[in-house]
Amino acid sequence: MSTPTHTPRQAGFDPAGLERLTAAIETDIKNGVYDGAVIKVARDGELAVDAAFGYTDRAAGRAAHPDDVFKVLSLTKAFVNVLALRAIDHGRLALTTRVVDVVPEFWGSDRFRSSRKGRVNVAHLLTHRAGLPPTPQPVSYDQLHDFSRTLAAICELDVVNEPGTTLNYSPTVNHALLAEMARRAFGGDRSLRELLRTELFEPLGMTSSSLGEIPGLSDRVVPLLCDLPEDGWLTNEDFQRVSEAISAEGSEMPWVGGLTTAGDVFRFAEMLRRGGELDGLRYLSPAVIDKATALQTGEAPNDLYRLLAQARGWDVPPGNFGLGFALSGDGLEVSQLGTLTSPRTFGNFGAGSTLFWVDPARDITFVCLTAKAMEESENILRFQRLSDFVVSAAL
Repeated sequence: MSTPTHTPRQAGFDPAGLERLTAAIETDIKNGVYDGAVIKVARDGELAVDAAFGYTDRAAGRAAHPDDVFKVLSLTKAFVNVLALRAIDHGRLALTTRVVDVVPEFWGSDRFRSSRKGRVNVAHLLTHRAGLPPTPQPVSYDQLHDFSRTLAAICELDVVNEPGTTLNYSPTVNHALLAEMARRAFGGDRSLRELLRTELFEPLGMTSSSLGEIPGLSDRVVPLLCDLPEDGWLTNEDFQRVSEAISAEGSEMPWVGGLTTAGDVFRFAEMLRRGGELDGLRYLSPAVIDKATALQTGEAPNDLYRLLAQARGWDVPPGNFGLGFALSGDGLEVSQLGTLTSPRTFGNFGAGSTLFWVDPARDITFVCLTAKAMEESENILRFQRLSDFVVSAAL
């Protein structure tokens, strides 16, 4: 366990409340719910909890460590979101910029299947309302790491719903297009891996983050393990194949292929909490963050999570999306971001294992990266419980 920068009470938390949070994580690990966790809890930037629990590989006896590097899956999308927001701040893109105006290949090769493609824009991609098929696998797993192949396959997909009318979470397609738009907007002379390194990770001091594995961090990478029911939307084989694709040489999967630490995610989240500034660097404008963390999708449900909620007998929640960020909203439905966070709490998460959020009303930042992925509905309940513990501890 690391030493936090402040005592819980100095940081604005009830010590007993934070002890309930850490005890819950320790109990989960003891009961085999997951193998380990690295968490950070802060208020107004002051860390009250900075700790590693359990294992990153229980079977191998590998203890969790604060600087473990996790394959964070869809939390990667947060990095692409912010890169796109920076391009908007710099006038290189606008929320209304059409995909075809930056990536003309998106028209596809069959003009009879392109009728809606001219309407899809940056805002549609950020809010998962582009109308494209929500497939997580536009190409076979053995090709998924090859961004050029994946992008070419996406450009041939039909737009199956009217853009802007339905909210259907896109595991892959929207953020592949968004990343390519950002890459070209920033000159098009850098790979996605290089672009994220030079335009995001290095400026924010995220020294252990990358798109795809890099040799210098290999010994710190947490294996992507899971034990999922075989009748779920994602299977153990899906996780294994995606993990292999992330580790493939030259892998660039800007929707799922990020590697990072809890410390780096904390720096990223703190930049957002502080209105786009970190360590004297103005990275994003307060205006673009305000827009990105405001509700953009009304009462529309997220079609993917609608199915999950119905299967569990839960009330179907609204999708609650800003521009790329999930929001708490003011409802009482099941949510990874908790039921006690303020309505404009925003964050991102990765399938079964990783989460960060910022509660701007309380100035709380929470980062939780865990080892051994869980079935998604159980993961939502787990993160809801932990998120509520964090907020309950705030004084």
